[in-house]
Amino acid sequence: MKHLILSSLALIVSGAAVAQHSHTPPSPYAGEDARAIKSLSDDDIAELRRGGGWGLAKAAELNGLPGPAHLLELKDEIPLSAEQVSAIERIFERMRADAIAEGERLIARERVLEEGFRARSVTEDGLRALLRDIGESRSALRYIHLTAYLSASAVLSVQQVARYNALRGYRSDPCATMPEGHDAALWRKHQGCE
Repeated sequence: MKHLILSSLALIVSGAAVAQHSHTPPSPYAGEDARAIKSLSDDDIAELRRGGGWGLAKAAELNGLPGPAHLLELKDEIPLSAEQVSAIERIFERMRADAIAEGERLIARERVLEEGFRARSVTEDGLRALLRDIGESRSALRYIHLTAYLSASAVLSVQQVARYNALRGYRSDPCATMPEGHDAALWRKHQGCE
């Protein structure tokens, strides 16, 4: 009898523990349902509206091509000449203006998709057209940012690109180490460290 009571009690306790831990966890999207445009956070919208990179230029940045905004931030440490700064400022302003315009198009297209799903009016054919438009905007934004990286890189010397990458934490700093037997001043000048 004692064994039966203990077994029953064990089953009840373990059943309660399983029930307590078997509830469905909340979706990782919980809370995002309150967004005006569900597919874009407030931060995403702010980044698009200011012409920010939105991570679209990682293919260039992480493969050693400097971005114009970061070059302007690091102009004294690289260092850049006044002519280079001027050229990069023009590249940056053109990129920013184009990115803001295309970012607004992307936001508007995402809003149309949002409104269609909210109203339950999206059809398969309509969805294909909406997604094509959104994809074109995303592609255009990426092109805007990546071409700015290409243009900015063309203004720099090999040494400046290496210095940029070291400052951004992607490569070792060519100015920090000097091979044995080299004249320090000549080495630093050759590496673009001065």
